[in-house]
Amino acid sequence: MAVLLSTLATEIVIPVAAVIGIVFSLVQWFIVSRVKVTLERHAPPAGPNSKKNGFNDYLIEEEEGLNDQNVVAKCAEIQNAISEGATSFLFTEYQYVGVFMVVFAILIFLFLGSVEGFSTKSQPCTYDAQRTCKPALATAIFSTVAFVLGGVTSILSGFLGMKIATYANARTTLEARKGVGKAFIVAFRSGAVMGFLLAANAMALFGRVGGGIYTKAADVGADLVGKVERNIPEDDPRNPAVIADNVGDNVGDIAGMGSDLFGSYAESSCAALVVASISSFGINHEFTSMLYPLLISSMGILICLITTLFATDFFEIKAVKEIEPALKKQLIISTVLMTVGIAIISWIALPSSFTIYNFGVQKVVKNWQLFLCVSVGLWAGLIIGFVTEYYTSNTYSPVQDVADSCRTGAATNVIFGLALGYKSVIIPIFAIAVSIFVSFSFAAMYGIAVAALGMLSTIATGLAIDAYGPISDNAGGIAEMAGMSHRIRERTDALDAAGNTTAAIGKGFAIGSAALVSLALFGAFVSRAAISTVDVLTPKVFIGLIVGAMILPWFSAMTMKSVGSAALKMVEEVRRQFNTIPGLMEGTAKPDYATCVKISTDASIKEMIPPGALVILTPLIVGTLFGVETLSGVLAGSLVSGVQVAISASNTGGAWDNAKKYIEAGASEHARTLGPKGSDPHKAAVIGDTIGDPLKDTSGPSLNILIKLMAVESLVFAPFFATHGGLLFKIF
Repeated sequence: MAVLLSTLATEIVIPVAAVIGIVFSLVQWFIVSRVKVTLERHAPPAGPNSKKNGFNDYLIEEEEGLNDQNVVAKCAEIQNAISEGATSFLFTEYQYVGVFMVVFAILIFLFLGSVEGFSTKSQPCTYDAQRTCKPALATAIFSTVAFVLGGVTSILSGFLGMKIATYANARTTLEARKGVGKAFIVAFRSGAVMGFLLAANAMALFGRVGGGIYTKAADVGADLVGKVERNIPEDDPRNPAVIADNVGDNVGDIAGMGSDLFGSYAESSCAALVVASISSFGINHEFTSMLYPLLISSMGILICLITTLFATDFFEIKAVKEIEPALKKQLIISTVLMTVGIAIISWIALPSSFTIYNFGVQKVVKNWQLFLCVSVGLWAGLIIGFVTEYYTSNTYSPVQDVADSCRTGAATNVIFGLALGYKSVIIPIFAIAVSIFVSFSFAAMYGIAVAALGMLSTIATGLAIDAYGPISDNAGGIAEMAGMSHRIRERTDALDAAGNTTAAIGKGFAIGSAALVSLALFGAFVSRAAISTVDVLTPKVFIGLIVGAMILPWFSAMTMKSVGSAALKMVEEVRRQFNTIPGLMEGTAKPDYATCVKISTDASIKEMIPPGALVILTPLIVGTLFGVETLSGVLAGSLVSGVQVAISASNTGGAWDNAKKYIEAGASEHARTLGPKGSDPHKAAVIGDTIGDPLKDTSGPSLNILIKLMAVESLVFAPFFATHGGLLFKIF
């Protein structure tokens, strides 16, 4: 049956949607750039909009008689220092990553080419022995080129995100002088630039691990010495680690998350396209139906564009309490509109009935069943996002209970935080399980792949919300370092507190989608390696299962210790400067920021290599020495273990962070009984926050990349492992 959308229309719609997304991001960039970080004198605006966003548009500095030019100059100086530090780190990291890319590209070519002795003869296809597919040499060449292309685009996505964030942070600070609403719009527009501009995974792993070690070494060092020992505020310019801390927000949370979600998005699309190519879509050359995953992505760009306008143009933020609901509405609006969009695409791009390849047989599927597969992934993502918010936002009782536990010291704070993290796993796992069952029942592995794509279909909104957090965090740091009014700091703190929750929501989306993507890749690996069944009662598979589950704690131990080692060096340097630089505590002397930036850079580059090597070498060693059955067990074990640990770690760290902010803000009677800053409960909260930093920003977010990377690497090398793997079992 012919589909309503013609081949020509499909060829036009997909690139046009991408161009619209890029144009929209450039428009947002232009609007943000109109906030000048220069020494221009700002005249108080007049007219009917003078009380827009709930605040008068005059500058607080002018009201209080401060020198506006000095404030802007300081903001510009701090912004440049943060931008230079982030750029320097990424360039250093990318030099190491470049070497890895070259070496691994050679390995891919050699391993895949050697499957048939670098043969140039066409081979029988895996899915149909009666058909012929491209020779081993062609597979090796295409796979190598695809790896390099994926690596470069992943690097580019992270780098662009970092540049956008460092461009916007000072502008958000300056707009906070005119009201919280205007600051929110600048931060959110900047996040939207990243979301629509990006609209590979080995690179994401290095970005997440290296960036995570960098940011948490600086953060832990700054907090332990500055807040706990010296009792000075967060982001105080006297703290030598403060610039490194703000740099870390960009290289970890922005560049790392950008590469991570870009990788998930690309992999879910590729997994769906691979299965579609050996189903009736590919066999019958049904071009429009074949590109169904890309049409879903195109619709997602348009839906997210409309959703963004709700936050920046249709409704105004007039008070601090409206920030978090506005961000939640972004998720709800995009999900509801996307459900309608998926229905339209499924109606016009799919025949009423078709077949999907399912482990050697073709399964008959209806178009409404595929619509449900994508939709269940989409709504599971929303559920995971809301559950994450419930457990990490200080608006709700779980985080308030953690804050209350600080009355009796850091130990009870840690106990309550860990319990919260474990409990927060329950509903997301059920949501993922339901998604898997429904999507597999309807459309086998293709259903799971498009469910993952559904969860990520609103990625532009997700990235906008996620990038908003670090931008707001940086804005608060710049306000503190520039000596701006305490009222401005209160506004940026409100933006930052909401940003903490949105960052946790972003991590929830990343982890949930990683589980679905990894399962789809696992299915593709099993098919490509010609494994008929994965029987956990077989010794070969079971030993892989328990080893795969063990890889996650091993990896987490390495990343946690890396943060601890780097933080130790940072603490020693910060203490040295406070003890040896005369006038530093009094504010009459400037700290040596550059040394702290260098410590974080050097430590993160050095410490990211062992965890990265563990992840990359595990599939190669297991597949070569023990074979594809054991490797399938390793992949299953790492998937099942990784999702639980990743959700728990991210939510525990997020809860501890917001429990500290709950006490600091003192917004409720309960919070005021725990404060103020410097009180014993506050010090206990700072310790919990410090423990949680590597959990939520290094180990936790890296685990979802780990399970995806191991799955996709196994899939790439599956022909080699199937032909030459299992050397130990062959010998013994």
